[in-house]
Amino acid sequence: MGRWSTLMADVFLQWLNFPYHKSWLDLGCGTGALSEAISNSCKPDRLSCVDTSSEFLSKAKEKNLPKTDFYIGSSSNIPISDNTFDIVVSGLALNFFPDIISAFSEMKRVVKPGGTIAAYVWDYSGKMEFLRLFWDTVREIDTEGYKFDEGVRFPICNTEQLHQIFEEADLIDVESSYLDIATVFKNFDDFWNPFLGGQGPAPSYLALLSPETQEQLKSAIQKKMPIEFDGLIKLKARAIAIQGQLKS
Repeated sequence: MGRWSTLMADVFLQWLNFPYHKSWLDLGCGTGALSEAISNSCKPDRLSCVDTSSEFLSKAKEKNLPKTDFYIGSSSNIPISDNTFDIVVSGLALNFFPDIISAFSEMKRVVKPGGTIAAYVWDYSGKMEFLRLFWDTVREIDTEGYKFDEGVRFPICNTEQLHQIFEEADLIDVESSYLDIATVFKNFDDFWNPFLGGQGPAPSYLALLSPETQEQLKSAIQKKMPIEFDGLIKLKARAIAIQGQLKS
């Protein structure tokens, strides 16, 4: 998902259209795809990056972003003082926070009065077309496979649920939008191979299958694939973006 995460970070920031020279927190920053986009596009006066993984933070530090600091921390324990940031963002991480109520309490604590909290998540059950091709085909050959599907595992990843969470957190002026990017694969192998050795629910599920069942699944997906005359496969990936403001 890494190559698509970078593209989506830019689209999210264009939608957010936040002013230059502000203080930012990237919560659940991972290896720094969104952090790098913020640094490149938003001219932050300060950018703080928090993640539970020291390995991910090491990767993010390698980007050598100016005016940026890094912290080991979690969504329920942000190691930064109250009322510090103009905006707190989370990119493709909200659905991995173990306690969403605690996470919003912490985000509200570190953002300034009148500040912004914003996030985006993949639209797993909707227009994540390359994942839907995978999981919808899995359901045809394995009645238990749906349990691994992100669209089932992460019910938070839909507009109605996100609005409810933001509004229950007492944020105001909540608004959301669908954000789309093109996911272009050079050929079927370019589509399929990341499932064989990558991280995440789909590769983990695939690794549990016998070689014969893997081949059956691969063949069934390939038959459905909209492969163009030059071999390219052009699909859509969609995220749901949402933002709200803390009361002044």
